[in-house]
Amino acid sequence: MRTLLEIENLVVHFDAEDGLIEVLDGITVTMSEGEVLGLVGESGAGKSVTASAILGMIRRPGRILAGSIRLDGVDLLRLSEDEMGRYRGGRIAMIPQSPRTALNPLISVGRQISRLSEVHERRSRAAARRRALEHLDLVGVADPERIVREYPHQLSSGMCQRVMIAMALASSPRLLIADEPTTGLDVSTAARILDLLRHISQGTGAAILLITHDLGVVAQTCHRVAVMHAGQLVETAPVRELFRSPAHPYTRALLGSIPRIDIETKLQLVPGMVPSLRHPPTGCRYHNRCPHVVEICRCDKPRQIAVGQDHDVACFVFGERRDAAA
Repeated sequence: MRTLLEIENLVVHFDAEDGLIEVLDGITVTMSEGEVLGLVGESGAGKSVTASAILGMIRRPGRILAGSIRLDGVDLLRLSEDEMGRYRGGRIAMIPQSPRTALNPLISVGRQISRLSEVHERRSRAAARRRALEHLDLVGVADPERIVREYPHQLSSGMCQRVMIAMALASSPRLLIADEPTTGLDVSTAARILDLLRHISQGTGAAILLITHDLGVVAQTCHRVAVMHAGQLVETAPVRELFRSPAHPYTRALLGSIPRIDIETKLQLVPGMVPSLRHPPTGCRYHNRCPHVVEICRCDKPRQIAVGQDHDVACFVFGERRDAAA
């Protein structure tokens, strides 16, 4: 498939009174059309900041110090604010973590959806309303004619999430960013939302960046997964390959912390704590937590090494071993 999104060597810092907070440290990742990519890691790994950078929403005290973000070959970091505003909500759409608070409580659901079509697709008000009904039907809303007249407080959490997805689709985006889209939903509703996202990627060709800390969600929904730790990308791989043969010690620790019902096994905790990004460790930022650390890990930052088909890892120990074996 054709490459849609290319993030290369992205570095983001935030200014603080006592120095810099080094949030992203050289993130490089790509996405193809129609692909669902899971971006996983503990809280504070830099997942949401990566999404904010794609959307052009890094504001002071944040700064993008280096790198590029290309969508269909266009470097978003070189666009003016007006140009980026046409991409944001147009070619790039966001499904936020808390849909009820993201919706305007004073405006009907239908008007909120149709307004996006009016702005980004230059549709008339009547045409935009018809488009809103089509998208509500697309996301599985049983009675769109009723829902367009409702207000957010009249809807369930699951319905609010469907409305947010319909809003995201209103301008026919090329890239859809879903930030923890199942937070606060019951298990059955969450499963339906994840099924819906998969069908959207298959039906529209839009790429979906799914930000989550839940590897179960990744296994159910994504084609590929990128694992982040403390602002660094440590491993990317197809989902089946990652679960079958994880190469980075951090990925192994994450997978070891997942409870299983098919075999009797003791849960493993990820050792240590996420390092402070005010004064991050030199070299590999996982080395203070890693049971396999060697001296070079403390000094040098590991580069991404291909260890399989579309499988890259940034690790001096496991990466070099797998690379040599290959």
